[in-house]
Amino acid sequence: TNPLSSPLGGATGRNVLLIIVDDLRTSLGCYGDNIVKSPNIDQLASKSVRFTNAFAQQAVCAPSRVSFLTGRRPQTTRLFDFNSYWRKHAGNYSTLPQYFKEHGYVTMSVGKVFHPGKDGQLHANLICPVDVSEVPEGTLPDIQSTEEAIRLLKTVRQQNSSFFLAVGYHKPHIPFRFPKEFRKLYPIENISLAPDPYIPKNLPSVAYNPWADIRKREDVQALNISFPYGPIPPHFQRLIRQSYYASVSYLDGQVGQLLSTVENLGLANDTIIVFASDHGWSLGEHGEWAKYSNFDVATRVPLMFYVPGLTATNQTEQNIFTYMDPFNIEATSKPPGKVLEDPVELVSLYSTIAELAGLPLLPDCPVPSFHVDLCTEGRSLLPYFITSGKKNTETVAYSSYPRPSDTPQHNSDLPNLKDIRIMGYSMRTRDYRLTLWVGYNPVTFEANITDIHAQELYLVKTDPNQDNNLFNESLHDDFAQMLFGHILK
Repeated sequence: TNPLSSPLGGATGRNVLLIIVDDLRTSLGCYGDNIVKSPNIDQLASKSVRFTNAFAQQAVCAPSRVSFLTGRRPQTTRLFDFNSYWRKHAGNYSTLPQYFKEHGYVTMSVGKVFHPGKDGQLHANLICPVDVSEVPEGTLPDIQSTEEAIRLLKTVRQQNSSFFLAVGYHKPHIPFRFPKEFRKLYPIENISLAPDPYIPKNLPSVAYNPWADIRKREDVQALNISFPYGPIPPHFQRLIRQSYYASVSYLDGQVGQLLSTVENLGLANDTIIVFASDHGWSLGEHGEWAKYSNFDVATRVPLMFYVPGLTATNQTEQNIFTYMDPFNIEATSKPPGKVLEDPVELVSLYSTIAELAGLPLLPDCPVPSFHVDLCTEGRSLLPYFITSGKKNTETVAYSSYPRPSDTPQHNSDLPNLKDIRIMGYSMRTRDYRLTLWVGYNPVTFEANITDIHAQELYLVKTDPNQDNNLFNESLHDDFAQMLFGHILK
């Protein structure tokens, strides 16, 4: 029978393993990256529905995570920084794990799922590969998270309980603190610079991310780079890119251990597995580093769903998730699984996971929805699982990013709520990305559509890296207002 044909609900529902990664862009083999070695994530992708154009609603940790774990957009949660609390500014919403708990699931969390709070002062190098045997307790946080997640899986397996387990991995978030042997996978002489390492000629200054958090790191400070546009020296750019790739392969090994445990415990046929990142990360594209922008490289994320009996070819298939050592992988390609190219949004995670597990459908949020505990602003992605090809209607993914001023300053990448004066609203279709920067009031949480500061238009097919802003050549202000009017009301 079709596993989605009837609600399962309660203690008889399918298990859910939600894997959330911090700062992971689509630098994975299954997304066409020929450099990064990610055999375990690629193996998961081969058994999954994989979205190639999934986008975060804001390219920074806390707002993105609150958005997809509540099913509300940042404009509703009113969380744009690390220093505000969405339950205070917006409403006491029912979260994704809470919804599963209310329906009889054992809910568990390991590592970074919700953002834990202020990061505090940064007093460390950006790049710091380590000998794990010399680290206190001989371990690292993501290794500990994997071990704890495995322990929890064994416990619930013994209890025969339906579970919702969220596992949050820190890497490749900075600092790049990973087992040093992973650098061997990426010889520095083989590391290239970004294909577009310079600031685009027609980029509005308000759109530029001056990567202030990177500049705070002591090894970057020692480079004496001028603010805000001074480039990082090429040799250090290569070190950053090498360290990012090494961190991804380290992460891949942890994911592989976790997935092989799911199979070894006999859970692979009863567990929905969702793999996603909270946002992307720039590696020198447009002369930028880290996230904090509306470009695809900062908002685009890997997103895949493994659903037993639906995305895997055979529900009784053996060796679904065999651990693959990133250091000893064979040059054999995995079948791609089901690949979908329509733009989709992370805010859809809540409703999609709930529906895949057979829980009652979430109602659409009214406007406004501050008084509504349970609803969603994200459309369920379930139609993609049960139909082939793209949807009949044009799909759009929306993102936004706040700025304190029109020109880069030291808090441009992460302004406090009270300092936000401009909001960049961005829409991504299959064909283009259009961004409108307008005035914003942080007291009333209102955008002023008539106060236009800058505009951007990038054509995806002819300019996939989004280097050539065509807006002034082809569109007018009134067209932008028409496009954005419905999301700024």
